[in-house]
Amino acid sequence: MDLVTVTDEGPVRIVALNNPAKGNAISKPMAEQVQRAMQEFERREDLRVAIVTAAGTRAFTFGADVADPPELWRAIPTVGYRPLKPVICAVEGWCVGGGIVLAMMCDLMVCGAGAKFYYPEAKLGLTGGMIAGLVSRIPHKVAMEIMLLCRTVDAARAERIGLVNEVVPEGQALDTARQWATELCGMAPMVLGEIKRMVTEEILPRGPSEQMAIHGQRMAAIRASADFAEGKAAFREKRPPRFEGR
Repeated sequence: MDLVTVTDEGPVRIVALNNPAKGNAISKPMAEQVQRAMQEFERREDLRVAIVTAAGTRAFTFGADVADPPELWRAIPTVGYRPLKPVICAVEGWCVGGGIVLAMMCDLMVCGAGAKFYYPEAKLGLTGGMIAGLVSRIPHKVAMEIMLLCRTVDAARAERIGLVNEVVPEGQALDTARQWATELCGMAPMVLGEIKRMVTEEILPRGPSEQMAIHGQRMAAIRASADFAEGKAAFREKRPPRFEGR
């Protein structure tokens, strides 16, 4: 079974995570399929806008597949930042951990009213690379609440703090994303590209490549720590972790 379905509707490419039985947990093969779909989107001149979404409504994604090593995130470091074309994220259900990272890589986000956002990495003794960009997009104290206290954010609050652009009735996120894509397809591609370039450079002043290299160094140290091993083991064994700060 394809872990990602790719559908082209004229100039709009829809990339959908497709493993709803596992809550669309992102495995390394799934991440690589997402990357290939986005790379083709970038190359093809006939494709103007991409929508990233997921099959089912229980979860956009519950985050990384715990059976996979954390290196899987190397497979999708620049899903949304690389193409100088608009990328929209349509979220229904839970958006957890790496799902928030993936959604934030997109330029616009719409979610259904039942969506919930949760970033549990601090409880597991690890952190995701691009999540640092969260502080650039929403108020600092709220970002710290999400990352440090691991609070769940519902759709209404996500809209108030600017994490999502719009909340729509449950089940209508993808249709709304399609409407936005239609609007964007009527605009000048060069102008959209330049707007995206300016915003990207403002959000990531160092540029995506250098920023990801820095995150990679930090992640390497975390992956080598005893706390990371303990956090991962505790998650799999469904018990509280016993962190020692090393």
